[in-house]
Amino acid sequence: MANEEEKNLIEILEENVEIDMGKYIKYVQAPQCGAIATFSGTTRDTFQGKTVLELRYEAYVPMAIRCIKSICSSTRSAWNLDSIAVAHRLGPVPVGESSVFIAVSSVHRADALDACKFLIDEIKASVPIWKKEVYTNGEVWKENSEFFERRLELGNGVEDLAGRVCSGRKVEVDEHRKKGCCAGKVKVEDNGATDSR
Repeated sequence: MANEEEKNLIEILEENVEIDMGKYIKYVQAPQCGAIATFSGTTRDTFQGKTVLELRYEAYVPMAIRCIKSICSSTRSAWNLDSIAVAHRLGPVPVGESSVFIAVSSVHRADALDACKFLIDEIKASVPIWKKEVYTNGEVWKENSEFFERRLELGNGVEDLAGRVCSGRKVEVDEHRKKGCCAGKVKVEDNGATDSR
């Protein structure tokens, strides 16, 4: 476990600190790795016909870091990975700038690509980071669709979800996931219950 944590870089960046993508890509690079997969979540200029000025993020940082560490551990149990880097900004994120960045390295591309998609989906579904969309004509706090879907899947309230997600649920990926990027079926076990997605 100590060796695993040494190969994870998780940072929640303070307000007005931009994500240095090169830093995280460099962190995951290794001579034994033939693949680095990345994801950059970028503020777009419109949402449902409304002009977006910026996104604003708030977080309960200690729990957010703990949750991301748990997600990294689950990801490593499902895919053969070398290093993982996750960065998320807080505060305002103007149009065109990244609010979240993930870099994953592995020997083969399928592991890196699948793991990268799994990481962003799990982060959006379960980490206590909140987003406000600021428009030219107002603003609104938004719930990630992944978070809402997860809550519906579990059939429980937010309080249960936060406890379940951060407690280190067991994740299994069926063997047929190797047919291509992100095509796997993931089973999440929680207190004896199994959800298939």
